[in-house]
Amino acid sequence: MGLKKICAGIKKYNNFLITAHTNLEGDALGSELAFYALIRKLGKQGIILNEDSIPYGHDFLPGIKRIRKLDCCSSYIKFDCLVVLDCADLKRTGDVWRLNKDSKPILNIDHHISNQGFGDVHWVDAHASSCSEMVYRIYKQMRLSISKPEAIAMYTGMMTDTGSFRYSNTTSFTHQAVAELLEFNINVPLIYRYVYENFALEETELLIKLLSKINFSAQGKIAYFKLKRGMLKDGAISMDLGDQLLSFARAIKGVEVVALFKESLRAKNQVRINLRSHGKVDVNKIAAIFGGGGHKTAAGCTAHGDINQVIKNVLASIHQDLKYS
Repeated sequence: MGLKKICAGIKKYNNFLITAHTNLEGDALGSELAFYALIRKLGKQGIILNEDSIPYGHDFLPGIKRIRKLDCCSSYIKFDCLVVLDCADLKRTGDVWRLNKDSKPILNIDHHISNQGFGDVHWVDAHASSCSEMVYRIYKQMRLSISKPEAIAMYTGMMTDTGSFRYSNTTSFTHQAVAELLEFNINVPLIYRYVYENFALEETELLIKLLSKINFSAQGKIAYFKLKRGMLKDGAISMDLGDQLLSFARAIKGVEVVALFKESLRAKNQVRINLRSHGKVDVNKIAAIFGGGGHKTAAGCTAHGDINQVIKNVLASIHQDLKYS
């Protein structure tokens, strides 16, 4: 399946429930907002609903208040098609997928290599920089005009998922798409500042504390952080702060793989794992061992068990991969 069948699916249905993965970030939000605008241009209806709240620093996105958080009233939402964006596994939408009690058709639009093609119509392009880039391609395929709000949403998605256009998933097509979006006089420095330079003082203090607890393995080729519940002020850590830890560690000379292990605040003996690499180690394969996935250089998963044992198991897999890389 592919782009044309997704476009046919969009034309076929009239009322959409739009969602993305838990732990929302720029690409999930950007692709949702741009997709919503797309269906409205076609005269169709829809609602954006996610398991999680809007992450800190993304209130600048035009139309952000249209995005709702799952609540007890969500079960009354009526739709004839479920659209899942930027999500490799249907269940990574949290409990949103459970609203599809009548098995309405599902459109799956994603760029994660670990996506197995769930849904009635799926378009999975592992070569795309982001899901926002894929939504941009839908606009072009359907010959729909792009206005400034959608341009901001898609630019934000492409920027965040490419690490500000420095990751290997940045292609010539990505730059061509961005060139068109920039024609809308987008305030690039302001978007960057909102997303990456917008920490509260208390989070900065926490970041300094956590950076001091970095661990190394495999003669400095692996850097990792262990975040237990008691280490997190007010019991929470933002996704942006986690990305800062990962980015800092990946910038250290000699480090090939970075891992962030975070104890779940919702369930006992559940550990969220985020993995990054420079490409020598395929962290998508590492994450897959523990039931997750993602990309070759960025992936994640959730493991069950004591955090120290989880760390031991994951590091053993990374060591094994480094040994043969």
